[in-house]
Amino acid sequence: MSITTTTARRPPRLGRRHGGSLAWHLGALLVLAVVLYPVVWVVGASFKPGREIIGSLDLFPTRPILTNFEGLADGIADISIATFFQNSLFYALGSVVGILISCSLTAYAFAKIRFAGRNLLFSLMIGTLLLPYHVLLIPQYVMFQKMELVNTYVPLLIGKYLATEAFFVFLMVQFMRNLPRELDEAARLDGCGHLRIYWSIVLPLCRPALITSAIFTFINAWNDFMGPLIYLNEPSKYTVSLGMMMFRDQEGVANYGGMIAMSLVALLPVLLFFLAFQRYLIDGMATSGLKG
Repeated sequence: MSITTTTARRPPRLGRRHGGSLAWHLGALLVLAVVLYPVVWVVGASFKPGREIIGSLDLFPTRPILTNFEGLADGIADISIATFFQNSLFYALGSVVGILISCSLTAYAFAKIRFAGRNLLFSLMIGTLLLPYHVLLIPQYVMFQKMELVNTYVPLLIGKYLATEAFFVFLMVQFMRNLPRELDEAARLDGCGHLRIYWSIVLPLCRPALITSAIFTFINAWNDFMGPLIYLNEPSKYTVSLGMMMFRDQEGVANYGGMIAMSLVALLPVLLFFLAFQRYLIDGMATSGLKG
């Protein structure tokens, strides 16, 4: 009798389980559609004439055109599109190099070296995350203006080489603190100093944190609009984000077709950079918990 009762109760339980799984998958697909909708819209709009982009509800054009992409080859205001991409690439790669060098050195000092006031300085550094960027905007601009560094990339890059990005320092500190201290002690017994330990032991083991910082830094620098807008004055030094603003003329009329086509092309370097380092990121995370 008990066996019959148990058998009779199984189908409703299985039905509820399948129903919950179906609802979960439908919800995930709905969220995916919402997330991908802007990307699909940009792809479709890049092949539309400018007059059909605004006000049209169709995702894809009825008659695709390549005029928007062909117009990019002519440049903007006698400036080649390649110039904007070169400037953005210089800014992004320079930021990545600065963040990896300065933040990893600072993180090593906080995580591996005992010195007076270490906890206080670390707390003050974390406290800078609560400071709004706009609070420092005016005094920084006045300082760089007096140093005659406006209209150069120095104001945009110098902070990257001085470990001013507290988030990445915090990320690397937490990762370094989880490394076995026996490795440091063994290296010191072999006569290694802090620089040798940092370069030969800590950095290879911190590859997941370094690659994560590099990916986020590259994306933030490539998409940065506020910094180049404030410090760069000559169009020949504009980045991609400022170059897209030049598709709007003095009367406020914008070439939406060229602007969207350029924004779509601007996604490719970021996507390629992420795909190039994704494998190293996953491999590093998979092996970061191994000991011995």
